[in-house]
Amino acid sequence: MSRQQRAARHWAVIAAAGQGERMSAEQPKQYLSLCGRTLLEHTLRPFVECPALSGIVVVIASGDSRWSDLPVALDPRIRAVSGGAERMHSVLNGLNELAREAQATDWVLVHDAARPCIDRADLERLINSLEDDAVGGLLAVQVRDTLKRADRAGEHVMATVEREGLWAAQTPQMFRYELLHRALDGAVRTGLKVTDEAGAVEALGERPRLVSGSPRNIKVTLPEDLSLAEAILTAAPGGA
Repeated sequence: MSRQQRAARHWAVIAAAGQGERMSAEQPKQYLSLCGRTLLEHTLRPFVECPALSGIVVVIASGDSRWSDLPVALDPRIRAVSGGAERMHSVLNGLNELAREAQATDWVLVHDAARPCIDRADLERLINSLEDDAVGGLLAVQVRDTLKRADRAGEHVMATVEREGLWAAQTPQMFRYELLHRALDGAVRTGLKVTDEAGAVEALGERPRLVSGSPRNIKVTLPEDLSLAEAILTAAPGGA
């Protein structure tokens, strides 16, 4: 079967080049210890165990000397590339690494290394829900809390924000390779600031599909998030 005729494959890009300044730690948060492993190892586990994935690209910071010490770095389906100035640059570098293998309609799942509680069920639900979609979409959860908009000082409420129709975006976010590459490349070239892949795709006029995610899929941002992630991982079937 030719490259153009074969069925769409699935690839993953894990954004692990951040420094996590808000963690106030001596090392990047993806290498902090969590239930006896690094946070990054927990993040990668369901991707490594997912048979639908043809390959995984881990985007690390330039000069990262910790990645090669992890046992998971030896997995034959995983390769590492250096990141860029911002997240969108790093993800674009990951896509460029796949350029010789991925065809235009292949799927790419982009995930934050700082989300170690993603599980196999989340991945399979995303992949299955978007199988026949022309664009792609993302895991997200409906906003349940009452939202307040603060003043510039962050000290007083300026307004209550209507929560109907609002969703909190998660990762993975899954899009067709060519579309995602075009969206991120365009954002970089024009200086458009996007904080996730869906935002770049939306800038092209597309409407990513929302796939219901799990509130357990938290992002570790602050020191107290590590304790919550540990509790979630410990309570999961099979433990951490």
